[in-house]
Amino acid sequence: MADGDGLGEAATAAASPPAPTPGLSPSLGWRERLRAGLAGTGPSLWFVAGLGLLYALRVPLRLCENLAAVTVFLNSLTPKFYVALTGTSSLISGLIFIFEWWYFHKHGTSFIEQVSVSHLRPLMGGTESSISEPGSPSSNRESETSRQNLSECKVWRNPLNLFRGAEYRRYTWVTGKEPLTYYDMNLSAQDHQTFFTCDTDFLRPSDTVMQKAWRERNPPARIKAAYQALELNNDCATAYVLLAEEEATTIVDAERLFKQALKAGETIYRRSQQCQHQSPQHEAQLRRDTNVLVYIKRRLAMCARKLGRIREAVKIMRDLMKEFPPLTMLNIHENLLESLLELQAYADVQAVLAKYDDISLPKSAAICYTAALLKTRTVSDKFSPETASRRGLSTAEINAVEAIHRAVEFNPHVPKYLLEMKSLILPPEHILKRGDSEAIAYAFFHLQHWKRIEGALNLLQCTWEGTFRMIPYPLEKGHLFYPYPSCTETADRELLPTFHHVSVYPKKELPFFIHFTAGLCSSTAMIALLTHQFPEIMGVFAKASEAAPQTREDPKGCWRGTWKGGVHLYSEFRVWAP
Repeated sequence: MADGDGLGEAATAAASPPAPTPGLSPSLGWRERLRAGLAGTGPSLWFVAGLGLLYALRVPLRLCENLAAVTVFLNSLTPKFYVALTGTSSLISGLIFIFEWWYFHKHGTSFIEQVSVSHLRPLMGGTESSISEPGSPSSNRESETSRQNLSECKVWRNPLNLFRGAEYRRYTWVTGKEPLTYYDMNLSAQDHQTFFTCDTDFLRPSDTVMQKAWRERNPPARIKAAYQALELNNDCATAYVLLAEEEATTIVDAERLFKQALKAGETIYRRSQQCQHQSPQHEAQLRRDTNVLVYIKRRLAMCARKLGRIREAVKIMRDLMKEFPPLTMLNIHENLLESLLELQAYADVQAVLAKYDDISLPKSAAICYTAALLKTRTVSDKFSPETASRRGLSTAEINAVEAIHRAVEFNPHVPKYLLEMKSLILPPEHILKRGDSEAIAYAFFHLQHWKRIEGALNLLQCTWEGTFRMIPYPLEKGHLFYPYPSCTETADRELLPTFHHVSVYPKKELPFFIHFTAGLCSSTAMIALLTHQFPEIMGVFAKASEAAPQTREDPKGCWRGTWKGGVHLYSEFRVWAP
């Protein structure tokens, strides 16, 4: 293959015309050379032409007389005018400063800069220079960067997502706040259509009804469609799933409906297994039925976990991982880790980590922080900052600190929730790896496990900020992981509700226009205050540069000129009759 590629490149090079030699340009006419030379001097030529026109029209426009009149007008102004002027300027700049501050905290960028880049830059021709050829190295780098950002900002299904009816809706009833965003629920609707529908749904009327139900935005309409599907087919597993997720108001009711769904789902799954080799449509139907069955069993395990039957939940999860090993994308091992930590089966937790904390597998906050928790557990009960600073860290303590640094580098938002420096909210149905949404989802379920181990949070509090000394420029270069993605804030704002203050890393510096408007507001307010308190002194400063006009006349009386502040205003010539 390498030889073939080389021959292909050689043939392409032979067929292509020779490249122009650097420093030599092809022969061009004088018009083309003139046009090329004037292409980049447009603004300068317009500026020079404007100055020339202004100089040519100085006499008809009476610029000198108008300048003298303006000077006389400025000299006649009282200090009250300057107080009003500076006070109004301070008020306007203060309003701009407050708006800029609010917009920056809400959207993470400056409104003035955004408007300048979006609207003013194209008008000034700033986008032309950034356009590159499709095959140029710059365009290749840009496409590579965009693909990297797209992969970094991939949104994942939260493996520990709550039940809409039994948990999210009850929260809305109590607080009056919506814990889920439209973007998050729209992603869930797409997941449901991917997992629970296929091309053969038209063969069964109940599946056709459920295909429409998963696309409905209104919850009552979805629930009504699920009941219609059950009237057509009492063994419609996906209808029971929808009712368990959205209509059940308690975990007990949800578990009852999921058990009915399991009974129907197993029957349909066995029937699909027998027909899977008949046609590609039957294979697609088997994949759909497999997804439905795995989803039902997983939710049943989560119901058992929430109702206190933890060993039953662990058994269901282990059986799922053995029976369907290809479905690792569902991250069932994270559910298993949380249940094993609740049982305090730390040896089993270590065995799961040994399998999934691999360099070839995608990481998560649950993997990294659970590994740090296990190493912290061995030294946290005897750890003391004073003793460690006096005698140094032992090997086990160094390993625990390094594990904490590794976890913090992967997701720096988690420690503030574990240390209760930020308030927790209900986790969303989708999370962004290394983002604030993942930190909330992890801390919501794992905070109790850190509190259970004596001294674990103390060791975390003493060491987690040391991570940032190893990665001074996290957006450019990481230590153990790839550089921190710069798109997490935007994605987290879409996933998390508006009443939550999104955690941003690294902290953004205030935009230039916030500093500028703050300085302008402060300076104009100070000038207005000084002018109001000391009008005589400020009047002297205002008029210090304005000297009285001076008139000079030649000895013979044929010419007379007027100056003010060293600037020649106008001249008069007298012509005597002979």
